[in-house]
Amino acid sequence: MYSMASRRNIFLVDFACYKPIDDLRCSHEIFLDRSAKLGIFSEESLGFQKTILEKSGLGQSTYFPEAMWEQPPNPCMAKARTEIETVLFGAIDQVLKKTGIKTSDIGILIVNSSLFNPTPSLCSLIINHYKLKGNILSYNLGGMGCSAGLISVDLAKQLLRVHPNSYALVVSTENITLNWYWGNKRSMLVSNCLFRMGAGAVLLSNRSSDRHRAKYRLIHTIRTHKGNEDRGYKCAYQEEDNTGRVGVTLSRDLASVAEEALKSNLTTLGPLVLPFNEKVMFVANFIARKWFLMQIKAYVPNFKLAFEHFCIHAGGRAVLDKVERSLNLTEWHLEPSRMSLYRFGNTSSSSLWYELAYLEAKGRIKKGERVCQIAFGSGFKCNSAVWRALQNIDPMTLDNAWMKEIDGFPVDVPKG
Repeated sequence: MYSMASRRNIFLVDFACYKPIDDLRCSHEIFLDRSAKLGIFSEESLGFQKTILEKSGLGQSTYFPEAMWEQPPNPCMAKARTEIETVLFGAIDQVLKKTGIKTSDIGILIVNSSLFNPTPSLCSLIINHYKLKGNILSYNLGGMGCSAGLISVDLAKQLLRVHPNSYALVVSTENITLNWYWGNKRSMLVSNCLFRMGAGAVLLSNRSSDRHRAKYRLIHTIRTHKGNEDRGYKCAYQEEDNTGRVGVTLSRDLASVAEEALKSNLTTLGPLVLPFNEKVMFVANFIARKWFLMQIKAYVPNFKLAFEHFCIHAGGRAVLDKVERSLNLTEWHLEPSRMSLYRFGNTSSSSLWYELAYLEAKGRIKKGERVCQIAFGSGFKCNSAVWRALQNIDPMTLDNAWMKEIDGFPVDVPKG
């Protein structure tokens, strides 16, 4: 029985990303103007935020929720619920429309939101709104950071392996309304400059009948946790500043910690996906350095031979730069991540789906090609997923967050 379950195929039938209305677009100038009018940020803090924005890789059309547009802003529970309902229902409505499945057919529901976890849960919110069946298996993941989207996919995989003939709905988001930082500690102000509203909804299936219409088949999921190292555990940490205001501290070590976590993750993933010649070269280099103490550089396998496409979590330009150098990727490989960061900002755990939607909108996904998604999150975690395309994705048949403006991308993002 276990052998049969472990071989069960997991299909990604379709997915959707929420695109907010144009009224919520926020340029750098508007961001800084509204921040100044609050009267809570010092001149030094405003200058610091201006510098971060200029170096962030974010463009002039990212989105802030309704509460942040009021004067003064009104970050209350009611507005936070409005934001979460808007993005979650928006993404789920789209994926239900695309796939045409009945809500009564959904047997598994997994929702992840790191910082906003009200009572009743977000799972209960969705179950109530869509009147999902009473015996649905529901899981609400909180506090797991920007990598929680792939953790949710991995959990769905485990459940689909033991629950035959099932659909799993995976929904990823983060809430901006109640997680804005209202103080002057620099390491906490960074998140104000990077995070924006968004959500992704993904429908997974283990039904063999879905193979003909599914877009992708899940090949691997690899999870790496560095929480046993204090440096990684503290690099993205929610706490109070010296005035009692709560925020998330992003340390200067974040990019280097992410690089180390990536190496650990790829050490596990590599043997599963790399061509034989690359494995031989890596082992030979390892033996030369460790056994014969030869003073040579560690060999970095060419992961471009294993994957045609990469979706790297659009957390910020510094992390993307690190990944690009570490894996010797080209600007073309990083384009989906950089353009998603530019257009939508850091949408946390849903960013990988905006990136995959970009690849589809550009007409780059061909049958048989492999896509590697890599996400980083507090803890510190690095998670990866590998998908194989089951069909050529024709952009002319798509209705996604990019389609009405995809011809304007890529754009040149100024170096900070």
